[in-house]
Amino acid sequence: MSVQPQSAPSPDLHEMTALQLRNRLASGEISAREVTAHFLGRIEELNPALGAFLLVTPETALLEAAAADDRFARGEALELLHGMPLAHKDLADVAGVPTTLGTAALPPYTPETDGPLPAVLRRAGAISLGKTQVPEFGLSSYSENLAGPPARNPLNPDLSPGGSSGGSAAAVAAGMLPFAPGTDGGGSVRIPAAATGLVGLKPNRGRVPSGSGQTDLGQFVVAGPLARTAADAALLLDAMVAEPNWHATSAAPAQGSFLSAAQRAEGRFRIGVSTLSPFSSRMEITLAPEAVQALEAGVQALLGAGHDVVQAQLAYDERYPEAFQTVWTAGLSTLELPDGGEERLVPLTAAVRRRAQRRTTADLVTAMEILRRFEEDTIRAYSAYDMILTPVLGMTPRPIGWYWEESLDEDARGMEDYERQCRYSPFTSMVNVCGLPAITFPTALTEGGLPMGIQLIGRPGAEAQLLAVAAQLGK
Repeated sequence: MSVQPQSAPSPDLHEMTALQLRNRLASGEISAREVTAHFLGRIEELNPALGAFLLVTPETALLEAAAADDRFARGEALELLHGMPLAHKDLADVAGVPTTLGTAALPPYTPETDGPLPAVLRRAGAISLGKTQVPEFGLSSYSENLAGPPARNPLNPDLSPGGSSGGSAAAVAAGMLPFAPGTDGGGSVRIPAAATGLVGLKPNRGRVPSGSGQTDLGQFVVAGPLARTAADAALLLDAMVAEPNWHATSAAPAQGSFLSAAQRAEGRFRIGVSTLSPFSSRMEITLAPEAVQALEAGVQALLGAGHDVVQAQLAYDERYPEAFQTVWTAGLSTLELPDGGEERLVPLTAAVRRRAQRRTTADLVTAMEILRRFEEDTIRAYSAYDMILTPVLGMTPRPIGWYWEESLDEDARGMEDYERQCRYSPFTSMVNVCGLPAITFPTALTEGGLPMGIQLIGRPGAEAQLLAVAAQLGK
């Protein structure tokens, strides 16, 4: 890829917050061409070493930037994200751009139209620069597959940026994008945000119409923003929610914009702290010293901001681990593969797909019933507090290739992979099962300079409060 800027770009465009960049675009101080060319240049420089992008689309991006500048010159009303660059996970369809779903087991396909979320953000004025790296079918908390090079952590390329929004997080953390949309079915926005030092917001089920958490079997997967600040995440969230919601149930309407909530940064809350994981009933969950340090730093920061932080009294259904895995992998039981396709699956996908195919309808119904009861019981327990505070990760960001043992057979390797993911991120999937909003942001640095952070889980529909608290802490 070779990009010729229309004019010499400011060297600090990628150092601005997304909000600053949006405001300069809206005022005409800089052009969409200039911004697009600058970030494409950053991608050209940095992506070969980081693998954040699977595919870059410079020609179409520059054409869209020129069209945005023409609309500005004609005095047309500007969209919320006029001229703002971003990119989509390679699980989402973007018109005219190949989609791999992060797998080598199926041939890529090229959609004629945008998927729902890319369409919403295109209408908001955003310009897509390409497709970012994901795990196979978005299944895991790292972004490695057989379709392309692994996504690497810009803070240390030997480490993973997490997943499944790992490529997008790496791109934002490296300054290849000002912000990015992600999707989160078990932690897939919050985990990579934590691994790369970003703010990651998982919205309430039903908040983002095109990523509502009401289309997959378990009602787990929602769309949410990855950004460097709470205000930037709020700006992107405002664009993501700006469409009709055709679901009978949805999150309660926000009072004003999410950006205004982050900018006001108001509120003092009763926050319950817990290090209990619902996976503890089936495996040993041990927090690394760095995770404990980040949690303690978060508690002190919240106390310093005037919040009431207390120990939460919680308990979780011991059947959660099996029930979650059953529902999380159920869709793989109907995955149709071409001849030889199964041999091109990564071990995790192959192992959990075989397990899913062996389960009965009764197994699935039982698991669904357990999780719906888990949702009700957990929200009831959390209601004693305004927010719940947990670690995000149980460990520091993991090395590339850490999740499996080559000496094991494929089934054993796949299940070892799954268990390592649970131990790495033991506090995120329960939030998806409950449909609650949650935000993650860094609170401490390790001796090696890696960020570690906390997760705040809000009451139903409380994204604005979560953004406000993150902004209070300077995130």
